[in-house]
Amino acid sequence: MASDDAANEGVQPIGGLDRVIHEPARLMIVAVLSAVESADFLFLARETGLTRGNLSTHLAKLEAAGYVDIRKEFVGKIPRTLARLTPAGRDALAAYAHAIRGALGRLSG
Repeated sequence: MASDDAANEGVQPIGGLDRVIHEPARLMIVAVLSAVESADFLFLARETGLTRGNLSTHLAKLEAAGYVDIRKEFVGKIPRTLARLTPAGRDALAAYAHAIRGALGRLSG
């Protein structure tokens, strides 16, 4: 079963993916934040298509992992939540992308 061993070697890096980023909703959030300096909550909800509750939950998980920094401020009397990708978050996204590319490259031969 040498072909099975070769196939397993090709996908093995996928097993070690960062589960915090690998979740599709969090991957969308991190991808959006990687393209901007910071984004407010409503912009993220609009860009990702997530409900406010889901977005809040996923941002909290990303913040707990140290990948996202959340800052709350007021514009006049209106509260505003800003999120930005931390250096650790940028590094984690780069490592995730590298692992995915590597695994897919091995599969395509």
